[in-house]
Amino acid sequence: MKIRANGTFTSVKARILGLVAVMGMALAVTGCAGMGAKDVKYVERPVEEIYNTALKELQKGRYFQAAEQFDEVERQHPYSVWARRSMLMAAYSNYQINEYDKAILAAQRFISLHPGNRDVVYAYYLVAISYYEQISDVGRDQKITAEALRALTEVVRRFPTSDYARDARLKIDLTNDHLAGKEMEIGRYYLKQNEYLAAINRFRIVVEFFQTTSHVPEALHRLTESYVALGIIDEAQSAAAVLGHNYPGSDWYQDSYSLLTGKDIRPVENKKSWISRAFDGVS
Repeated sequence: MKIRANGTFTSVKARILGLVAVMGMALAVTGCAGMGAKDVKYVERPVEEIYNTALKELQKGRYFQAAEQFDEVERQHPYSVWARRSMLMAAYSNYQINEYDKAILAAQRFISLHPGNRDVVYAYYLVAISYYEQISDVGRDQKITAEALRALTEVVRRFPTSDYARDARLKIDLTNDHLAGKEMEIGRYYLKQNEYLAAINRFRIVVEFFQTTSHVPEALHRLTESYVALGIIDEAQSAAAVLGHNYPGSDWYQDSYSLLTGKDIRPVENKKSWISRAFDGVS
């Protein structure tokens, strides 16, 4: 299952297509001798012929064939300016057909060989978006999600004012929410198994490291449940009090409040609790 962000993604896609157009126009000036030529594999051909064949395939939406031809540019003419451009174009073509591993490898190779190139921002973004598009549902391993978060964060860190960074920030929020959702799923499983300490560890991760996500209110309620079950009442009171202070209209607070009052306990915040410290400075 893929998750997508709205917002600036359209403008980013437009910039990507603009990059394709600029690269195509640049070579059109150099020469178009091979535009009508048939593709002959493994036969040495002029760089203009191979590159223009690749562009023609790309413009037709034949991304698999385009990727093959862009790779051929690099194979036959590895030291040409068109080889450098073909790395990115091959990466983009592979991304379009969901060949994410190939897209990532090509983009990373471009970054490694041409770190100062003006198009390197797109290479970083392409790595990030290729990981992001592979994010699966929370029931599966989240290694790819963590890679997506790392790569998206790198785009923001290196190119903070770019359109790519603005889009990456939106996707970072969704990626964090996804990772927090996985921790919640595991925590709820432990809670059902009466493994309260293991459950608390998972809910604590959400509270401490994913505080801007939508899962925090439930995590605080589950902490209240877990601490009550263990008889650690002061922490249960703190979890409920922090939940009520930060999310007063939440149904999760109503559940925590009912749980405590049903045992003749009231939410009371302990400022020395790790829960209170986690929310220091949070309005």
